[in-house]
Amino acid sequence: MGDLYDIERVVPHRGTMRLVDRLVAWGEDSVAVEVRVPDEGPFCHAEGVPAWVGVEYMAQAIAAWAGCHARASGREPSIGFLLGTRRYESRVSWFRTGALLRVEATRELLGDNGLGMFSCRILGDGEELATANVSVFEPPDAMAYLETTQQ
Repeated sequence: MGDLYDIERVVPHRGTMRLVDRLVAWGEDSVAVEVRVPDEGPFCHAEGVPAWVGVEYMAQAIAAWAGCHARASGREPSIGFLLGTRRYESRVSWFRTGALLRVEATRELLGDNGLGMFSCRILGDGEELATANVSVFEPPDAMAYLETTQQ
């Protein structure tokens, strides 16, 4: 396990779009972060936060993993892209306000081209609430990549 960085140092999301709160653990192939389900914000409803937001919790856990590896190598975290999910299954419709969730991601594969796939799960009170395989892309130069896609 590596240093437990402040989440702001490893996840590029800011403001209300940073949905994960704390880095719990990370290693060569895995990461765990915590989310305290908020009662205010862009995804909040009276029932809590819809379970489909779990996909973004998972993506931000993966961003934390990549950011930890970047920091450990003396680099700044870079922008990555959520490409999609396979088999997202949730045993709940809502993550209840105030609940403490643990989001775990394990690297299944990562190519030299920046394409990767992670097996992810969300736990609440030790119970598995949601699972998915999440595909991501981290180009070597995210800004150059964004510029070429806009042309």
